[in-house]
Amino acid sequence: HSKEKVPTSSRTRVDQLDHAQELLNHRNQQKRIPQEHIHARNHCGIMSGTAEAEVNPDGSTTFDESTKGDSGDAGSGDGESSTFEAVEIDDRTDPAIYLGIAVLVIGVIYICYILYRRRKQKSNRDMDFFSEIDGEKFNLKLPAAVDEYYEVKAKCEDQGWVPGEPPKNPEAAANGPHRVMAQALMKRCIADIPLVQHVQKESSGMNKLYSQSMCSVKQWRSYQNAEAMVSGEVEEVRAEADEIEPGWSQVIWRQAMQYHQMLKQRHEMEAKNMAAQAEKKRIEEAKVQAEKKKEADAKARVVAAEKAAQDLIKQEEREKASKSSFSSNNNGMKKGFLNSGSKKSK
Repeated sequence: HSKEKVPTSSRTRVDQLDHAQELLNHRNQQKRIPQEHIHARNHCGIMSGTAEAEVNPDGSTTFDESTKGDSGDAGSGDGESSTFEAVEIDDRTDPAIYLGIAVLVIGVIYICYILYRRRKQKSNRDMDFFSEIDGEKFNLKLPAAVDEYYEVKAKCEDQGWVPGEPPKNPEAAANGPHRVMAQALMKRCIADIPLVQHVQKESSGMNKLYSQSMCSVKQWRSYQNAEAMVSGEVEEVRAEADEIEPGWSQVIWRQAMQYHQMLKQRHEMEAKNMAAQAEKKRIEEAKVQAEKKKEADAKARVVAAEKAAQDLIKQEEREKASKSSFSSNNNGMKKGFLNSGSKKSK
């Protein structure tokens, strides 16, 4: 709402009308403000009140801000409410998000549990390996053939055998103490083969573990003791071989390995033959059981057929008996009926 002040001193009515028209045109030009500027001014609260237009004597017009009143506040409030609409925002969260988060957390926990179990199993295997090394893996003992050899040697020495002395004649070489000593030493050497193979197999692994500080001092000492015992046994067998026959120490272990392989193959063949015989016996027993069952089934079928035939014969006899009794009863009833009728007629 604007207030105009038009001078009325010495002007005529026509001049007043022309001047009023000019003021009206000027006001229309002033009102041509972009719509977005109006919105911005309304939003910032600049145009909260009404402006009063004042016309100067020279024809110019000025606008003065009036005091804010109830009408201005109401207009400003209406402008803001008409320009900006209140939008309600739904702050509720979709339950599917919570479900996805829960599934993700459970999956992470499960993966961590699986990794923990695998690590624990690996550590348990390592501990079992080291405990096996520390315990019975290298707790080796010499075979009983060693003591038997020394017993045979003592007996042969009592019979006059001299270490390192060759047999006097071929007969003594074939049946004398020399032959007995050679057999006893070869038996001892063959019995030592598994111990030698075991130490040779574990040697590289133990050396690697010790170089990487992955085994304890006690484990390493246990391995060293086993290796020293086996090495001493090998050298002692070679020395005994030279006492029985000079130069035999160079080939005795190779011969013992060959005999060991032959005996091992023989044992494997015997085990296979025994398994084959057991399987063959089982098959034969199964066949006998099948034949017995077949005969029993045949006898059962014969007995069942005979029983069925007897039941059928008995059933036929019962049917014949019932028919004959029914026919005799019918004849008697007719005869009595006729007799009673003739008596009544008389």
